Amino acid sequence: MPPTVKRRAYDATRRRQAAEETRRSILEAARRLFLERGYAATTMPAIARAAGVALDTVYAAAGRKPALFRLLVELAISGAQDPVPAEERDYVRAIRAAPDAGRKLEIYAAALPAIHGRLAPLFLVLQAAAPLDGDLRALWREISERRAANMRLLARDLQATGGLREGLSADDVADVIWSTNSPEFYLLLVAQRGWSPERFQRWLAEAWKRLLLRR
Repeated sequence: MPPTVKRRAYDATRRRQAAEETRRSILEAARRLFLERGYAATTMPAIARAAGVALDTVYAAAGRKPALFRLLVELAISGAQDPVPAEERDYVRAIRAAPDAGRKLEIYAAALPAIHGRLAPLFLVLQAAAPLDGDLRALWREISERRAANMRLLARDLQATGGLREGLSADDVADVIWSTNSPEFYLLLVAQRGWSPERFQRWLAEAWKRLLLRR
């Protein structure tokens, strides 16, 4: 292979790695500033300075401020370097593979502390800023509705096992899980009442099983 071809392949790899490192620096700086200062007081130039890059680089990597904040929320939910659709997340696949309703609920409860450990601090920023920002109101409404749709899928999965209490519809089950898996609920018990994430996980799994499953 000619040396120029090797050099181009090498350069492309290095450029890709450099772009990924720059993006990661921008996202880390943005998250830190949003949590420290709030949404309104965090400016894009401040994010660029904190990341050590040009302002145009921030826009090229993440878009305008609402798009950047949205990306941070999506990454917090996914727990990955890029947003991951719900059906492709490891814990969702494990839930679907589990043979009984109780085990499915345990797997989901075990996943939530890690998710909310990343998401709940951003939720507080979003909660404070949303009343004055239409983009953020739309973002949280979209995420809430998407979570509700995912809970309806989970409820039907639970229903198919035959393990739900009599008289509970799939919508009933979805609403119970949707309300108690929210970052608001997590913050009430962990941030305000001082529960450990482990205690929250154990309690949530048992509460769901007592409320939703056959005795």
